Amino acid sequence: MSDAGDPPTAKPAPAVTTRAATAIVIADMVGVGVFTSLGFQVVDITSGFTLLLLWFVGGVVALCGAFSYAELAAMFPRSSGEYNFLTRAYGPAFGFMAGWLSATVGFSAPVALAAMAFGQYAQAILPGAPPLPLGLAAIAATTALRLGGGHHGNAIQVGFTLVKLALIVLFIVAGFAGGGGGSIGFLPSASDPGQIFSASFAVSLVFVMYAYTGWNAATYIVGDLADPPRSLPRALFVGTGVVLVLYVALNAVFLYTTPTAELAGQIEVALISGRHVFGEAGGRLVGLLICLGLIPTISAMMWIGPSVTVAMGEDVPLLAFFARRSRTGVPVAATLLQAAIASLLLLTRSFEAVLEFIQFGLILSSFLAVLGVIRLRVTRPDLPRPVRAWGYPVTPLVFLGVTLFMLVHLVASRPVQALASLLLMGLGLMLFRVADRHARRRRRPPGR
Repeated sequence: MSDAGDPPTAKPAPAVTTRAATAIVIADMVGVGVFTSLGFQVVDITSGFTLLLLWFVGGVVALCGAFSYAELAAMFPRSSGEYNFLTRAYGPAFGFMAGWLSATVGFSAPVALAAMAFGQYAQAILPGAPPLPLGLAAIAATTALRLGGGHHGNAIQVGFTLVKLALIVLFIVAGFAGGGGGSIGFLPSASDPGQIFSASFAVSLVFVMYAYTGWNAATYIVGDLADPPRSLPRALFVGTGVVLVLYVALNAVFLYTTPTAELAGQIEVALISGRHVFGEAGGRLVGLLICLGLIPTISAMMWIGPSVTVAMGEDVPLLAFFARRSRTGVPVAATLLQAAIASLLLLTRSFEAVLEFIQFGLILSSFLAVLGVIRLRVTRPDLPRPVRAWGYPVTPLVFLGVTLFMLVHLVASRPVQALASLLLMGLGLMLFRVADRHARRRRRPPGR
């Protein structure tokens, strides 16, 4: 829908390093999910081997998705993720639908959730401090850093992520070194197959996959990479692989240090385990760990999210305002829009409800993107593919199978939220028709 008569939008020279892209992948994935999920899993799954296998399987599925996304992003190296992929594989209407979801709440709601978690965990360091202003301050600070642009953004993101990794590794080492107080073993047993193929394992995998959300983060900024065919696969594979190892090790520490009776049904798993590792000061130390770790998570989402709005602004004349960039190449309007929506969700405390109903749409977008790899292999075998999905067609089919299961589970367990997500996507299609008609009128010669 781009208008050829419009002046081209000034775009910055590729400036994101492979190291920064990898940091974004890691930071976007490691949020609050891994620190809170285990308490619900140990209620129905009693085998340590099965619990760790659950997190390993989730990481493998995420890697399978990363293999497919690497092929798509190297073929079509334009920042914006599913908006770009679905446009290329199915047409602009599907791309606009996915882009609309991402540009409005797909990134803003997770930013708001991470900011609120930041405020809550900061209370472990600053007792009595109100979490809401702290969360708003986190959004404002990371937005300001992003608006600063330039190579400082690379250094800040890498630096924060390294601090985050160092703190997590410190916690893991301290946990294993301090002696186990847990009540569960990790060796496989005869009861494991029954638990692995149970409904509880399948349901838990849905939440584990949510904790791995962000494995595709680097594809949203692929246009800013100097050498996408080389940098992008490294960022996706290394970032996802590192997180897989961290997730398995973290959950092993939680189970090794803490009796499952104390973890069962609890959300603050990391804080409970931290008290076993570090004593009474453990809660404060783990609160500091999570609090500092959420800063690069918010920063990563504030970096990659606006790329979708920018791409839509470049293609859709009605949204051209959001394609504008500063002299340093930062999409100011798109960044401020995401910060404003995230802040509004935080103020109204509606971000959890928004996350629930957009989850179906976000998973469906990833499903369609990976399915697009297979579709394009069949319909456009002539297209250059600088990177080919490793293990094709097995790896895409593994991702599609698990993702389809998640979609079916969400429809069965949360039909209202799934329907609301579909309605939001339908609204995106309606807006596409309006924008398309506007673009056609602009291209129509005068007097006709």
